[in-house]
Amino acid sequence: MVPIEVCRAMPKVALHDHLDGGLRPATILEEARAIGHPLPADSPQALADWFYGAADSGSLERYLETFTHTIAVMQTADQLRRVAREFVEDQATDGVVYAEARWAPEQHLAGGLSLPAAVEAVRDGLAEGMAACADAGRPVIARQILTSMRHATPSTDIAELAVAYRHDSVCGFDIAGAEDGFPPSRFAAAFDYLKRRNMEFTIHAGEAFGLPSIWEAVQLCGASRLGHGVRLVEDIAADGTLGELAGYVRDRRIALEVCPSSNLQTGICDTIAEHPFGLLARLRFRVTVSCDNRLMSRTTLSREFALLSEAFGYGLDDLRRFSLNAAKSAFLPWDRRLELIDQVKDGFAALA
Repeated sequence: MVPIEVCRAMPKVALHDHLDGGLRPATILEEARAIGHPLPADSPQALADWFYGAADSGSLERYLETFTHTIAVMQTADQLRRVAREFVEDQATDGVVYAEARWAPEQHLAGGLSLPAAVEAVRDGLAEGMAACADAGRPVIARQILTSMRHATPSTDIAELAVAYRHDSVCGFDIAGAEDGFPPSRFAAAFDYLKRRNMEFTIHAGEAFGLPSIWEAVQLCGASRLGHGVRLVEDIAADGTLGELAGYVRDRRIALEVCPSSNLQTGICDTIAEHPFGLLARLRFRVTVSCDNRLMSRTTLSREFALLSEAFGYGLDDLRRFSLNAAKSAFLPWDRRLELIDQVKDGFAALA
């Protein structure tokens, strides 16, 4: 296996990382005390343990409670700016060179912020984080993906917001939340709006629901990436023969934003060694590696790569391929994507 120290030194690309799922426990404690929000633990370590335990409990109610606490301390411009800045700093510390932070602005208005003000606060925090990391010799690029909650009444509001800030830190759009019972097609108007304005978007699909969700995300909505997408294996026969949907996704090089540890918590499989990632990678799907929610899964991107290496015997060349898959799928203009691809190649070459 590739040691985690080497995984930390690898230049990594994080495509699927929720802003409200990666806060520092110490930050949650400090901000919660300032606003009088009660927490289930009173020290950073105890709080970190609680978040992981609740997310790993198998109880949907406890899992959702974790986000109640993080979102509660992300309701002002200062709070959002701080969380976004620390998001960037933590990614750079882990060796990430490009990161997309996804979050749902509609969940951060309780303190009186407008949607544009919330987006601008995250924008400013990302910029502060990038500047601090550059000064420290650990440059990183960070952008934001704006998300609509799929159980809410469908609208184009957040899609319009994403387009409005497309040249100002926003790189794409997503829908997240409960997948079963809330198909992507509910937001068809938002996706049509984005397509007509040439805007990138990804869709959570193939995590809590199967092939119909993936089919809608790809064929009705036009997603160029799939959040998770691992239940695509349901369209692959035991001998490796691809069904029509799986074949289409592979042929079109639609990226799968795979989050191994998170998938264990949501019941995709019981161990990393049983994770669909192994089959999907072997069949040359465009698999990428992400964390989903670093706090809830008590993980880092380096740890995710190390776990995959241990489970499937991947060497550095394999991890390079997965990292390049992510760089090729980043929501960046083509010329900047080429620069990112070269940066990843050069970084891995230095490790060889």
